[in-house]
Amino acid sequence: MYSNKLNYVSQYGLFLPYQTVTCIQERPEGWSPPLHRPNWRIEGYGTLHFHMEIMNEDFSRPAPSSSFYLGSFIPIRAAVDQQAHLPLLLLLDQCVATTRPELDTSGLVYPFISDHGCLMDSLSGSSRFLPRVQSSELRLLLQAFQFALGGDVYIHCTLSVWDTQLLDESKKACHYAPENGRWELLDDTSQSSICSCCSSSCKSRRRRGVDSGARRLTQNVVLGPLVIRE
Repeated sequence: MYSNKLNYVSQYGLFLPYQTVTCIQERPEGWSPPLHRPNWRIEGYGTLHFHMEIMNEDFSRPAPSSSFYLGSFIPIRAAVDQQAHLPLLLLLDQCVATTRPELDTSGLVYPFISDHGCLMDSLSGSSRFLPRVQSSELRLLLQAFQFALGGDVYIHCTLSVWDTQLLDESKKACHYAPENGRWELLDDTSQSSICSCCSSSCKSRRRRGVDSGARRLTQNVVLGPLVIRE
């Protein structure tokens, strides 16, 4: 039932009484008011917290010292907090060593990960990625190289997260395996062909995700200062 008041104002300003108008509509048999159904959805990504730190030899705790001898291994752990998010794959897009906490051209720069996850330092040394403990964590053994010996060294990395199933030339973690004479993909050696571009240049590819397309979430992280000694 709907009701309203109808009144009329004449052009002479005379007051006229109003009339109540009522409209009654019969309710169909079996009718009930529609329920409000909110559009709930799961957000795969939200606020993410990235971490990067130097660890001890077995990655059980942070390293007791930030000083390393030339040729020794620097254990590096990078991770993103999963929290309530869908499974995430953490990757290192690029990393450089510099002599300054800010990434600029005024200091020495040595790139050791480039081309969306190619560990270039594994070509000439023994640096390598270690098998994953979980998809949201990446472990790296970086061989201390001859760079700014005795001085402060900072490591600048771009960390990114993706859907765990999305691997291609722009989303990968590759190192060179001298025993097999080829570049190998950390997460699935059967797909190591996507690492072959590490010998030339890796191009970004567009690839749709499960729902609305893959989203690349990144964070720049600085680690240091470290000291490399002879």
